[in-house]
Amino acid sequence: MALEESGFLQVEAFYDPVLALSRFKAGAYDLAILDIKMPEMDGFDLYKELRKIDHKLKICFLTAAELGHYRETDSDVMNELGKDYFVAKPVNTINLIDRLNSMLSQK
Repeated sequence: MALEESGFLQVEAFYDPVLALSRFKAGAYDLAILDIKMPEMDGFDLYKELRKIDHKLKICFLTAAELGHYRETDSDVMNELGKDYFVAKPVNTINLIDRLNSMLSQK
């Protein structure tokens, strides 16, 4: 709701990463916000699958853990994207909106 109230159009929420992946289509989304800890598939694995479908999709990760406390393979994703693409929980809505707008304005 906060995203829609801040001007983001057509916000969709999925609580099941496998379902989200099955409904994902290239070019249909500008941005995905992924929690790192999810059932069945974590955010890093979902990120890799989404990138195979749409390499232009911007990704923002939400995390409750300190950066650097992940699998070694996940550090590759973190190094690829940089820390600006990770938002710590609890999430401050205003900061999240600012971060998302900044990400969307980047080429």
